[in-house]
Amino acid sequence: MILILSSFVAASPVGGGAQALALAKMDVESALAPTVLLGRHPGLGPPGGGAVDAAMFESLLGGIEADGVFLRTEAMVCGYFADPAQIAIAARTIDAVRAARPAAIIVVDPIMGDSIGGLYVKPEVARAIAVDLVPRADLAAPNAWELGRLTGTVVASPDDALAAARELGRPSLVSSIPLGRAGIGVMWTDGVEAWLATHDRSEIDPKGAGDLLTALFTAALLGGATPAEALETAVSDVAATVMGRDVGVSLEALT
Repeated sequence: MILILSSFVAASPVGGGAQALALAKMDVESALAPTVLLGRHPGLGPPGGGAVDAAMFESLLGGIEADGVFLRTEAMVCGYFADPAQIAIAARTIDAVRAARPAAIIVVDPIMGDSIGGLYVKPEVARAIAVDLVPRADLAAPNAWELGRLTGTVVASPDDALAAARELGRPSLVSSIPLGRAGIGVMWTDGVEAWLATHDRSEIDPKGAGDLLTALFTAALLGGATPAEALETAVSDVAATVMGRDVGVSLEALT
């Protein structure tokens, strides 16, 4: 069981809805508490829908807990949030899941922006993610731009990513690491061991690739894979999904 707190976007394969679908295809059970209900990705134009009211969000989680999901949760994935009130609820939910299932893995994908558009959530949302969620994470899953914002650095290479992840002080899965004009990388590190998976850059700017990566990596860990194995499998699957074909992925140890 993976508990997901993130967006639901009806007509676009992004966010928590896409994560739940991908996990279902792997026969992994999930429960999604949506933070927003949108018709399509906002990058495509007016999305329709809107944010889930904080009281409604908390009520949804109350029903999920009452159904015994917290007791069965093996991993919890926190993704997109629309306002700080939702983040405060998410922080309390992390604490409740930990109390109910101490071995649960808490994964925080600090969705706040990217290298193309910069910050695309409200500044107070970004601050709340950094203060209330990232310190609770067993695994942080930022893209390179988000890792840079969280640490006050510029992440423009694998070495930059490794240094910034160590400064963050959390095991990290860092996506969208630049590798010149033609390549891109994803790094996992726990501060001691580090692995980098690389492949050719897609000609398009995919939406939802980070969401899918986080879900597949988490599911692979729960299935018994080592972090290096989970990284290679997740990156290969995401790259193939984005490009519509098998993609050669190279895996190397950084330490």
